[in-house]
Amino acid sequence: MPELPEVETVRKVLKKNLIGLKIDSLIVNYPSMIKTDLTEFNNLIGEEVKDIKRYGKWLVFITTNYCLVSHLRMEGKYFYVPILDMNKHDQIVFKLNNGYYLKYNDVRKFGVMYLVKPDKLFIDTPLKDLGLEPFSKDLTSSYLLSKFKIKKTPIKTILLDQSIITGIGNIYADEILFKSKIFPLKKANLLNESECLKIINNTKEILEEAISLGGTTIRSYTSSLGVKGSYQTKLLVHTKTNCPLCNKKLEVIKIGGRSTYYCSNCQVQDE
Repeated sequence: MPELPEVETVRKVLKKNLIGLKIDSLIVNYPSMIKTDLTEFNNLIGEEVKDIKRYGKWLVFITTNYCLVSHLRMEGKYFYVPILDMNKHDQIVFKLNNGYYLKYNDVRKFGVMYLVKPDKLFIDTPLKDLGLEPFSKDLTSSYLLSKFKIKKTPIKTILLDQSIITGIGNIYADEILFKSKIFPLKKANLLNESECLKIINNTKEILEEAISLGGTTIRSYTSSLGVKGSYQTKLLVHTKTNCPLCNKKLEVIKIGGRSTYYCSNCQVQDE
């Protein structure tokens, strides 16, 4: 699943190509993907793309009068192409006024789109439920301690909770906890200020490097236009066999149904 660095890569690639273009027509092959009335969705026709932003794992296409809010989910991809060679997994197609097409391709059909007015962006859509961006100045140890104090669930699960910090997924949660030397099953309410600071600093450091390398390409995920990230070469524990620090064989367990990689020597469980 694309996480914050991968979505940021998609945003940057699309922004280079789409700003200033108008939507001439739409093809909707999978209406269930659109969580807005289809008649209203057609109001995108004639709209000009003014900007493309990202909040957590959500892309926000800002047009003249609307915001198109899009989540890629497991395998969603956007492709900007000069010829409409339809693929059976092309779910939504935007014909642009320069003759190109923006295709949303999604094998599993898990992606979703919302069309909202700008003044409703953080009121009527899932964005209203998002926590802080990892790079927000408001992401402090005090903020995390206030959120963690009633959470008796594993910190690995909490890092995946988009209502606390938005944008972190399974891959980066493993990396963050390893660099912070925190046991992934440790209950969030037991973390202290020092551990919260480690999480904040390592989250920013890891995500910034991942963004600079175009994200992580594993399994079937690549970003739009065939751009492939290379952060997978920097992963320390996720999908790895041995600890890069002590060379001990890594443990792989399920937490909340997600495969979790950690070193039992470097990420010691509290007594």
